[in-house]
Amino acid sequence: MAHTHRRDRWILVICLLGGVLLTVIGVRYFLTPEGAARTFGVPARPVGHELHYIIGLRNVWLGLLAVTFALLREWRALALWFGFGAAVCFADAGIVASSTGRVPQIAFHLACGVACIGLSVLTWQRHNKN
Repeated sequence: MAHTHRRDRWILVICLLGGVLLTVIGVRYFLTPEGAARTFGVPARPVGHELHYIIGLRNVWLGLLAVTFALLREWRALALWFGFGAAVCFADAGIVASSTGRVPQIAFHLACGVACIGLSVLTWQRHNKN
């Protein structure tokens, strides 16, 4: 029994370190975008579709993660996923507002953020019913 708890603790620590590492990488992209891009193999000013592929890959794996959580009925995980998703949607709206300023795209991101908040609340309530 103690061996299982120790193994679980190691797995948890490794997962936490992975999450922290990914967060630090993300923060580095905010603080020094060109340096971070070069470090991870993307040219400072992408000439092709590199940035689009990165965004696409991020969206695919995050979307599949939500689908998996839903299929497994992981209500708490879904609540957290949608809660963080709301923050990303609102940040995306801010990025769009400061870059193109196009109202339909800003409204899309804001609406997605509001929908994420609603889904986060609903899935959290469902989690609490268990």
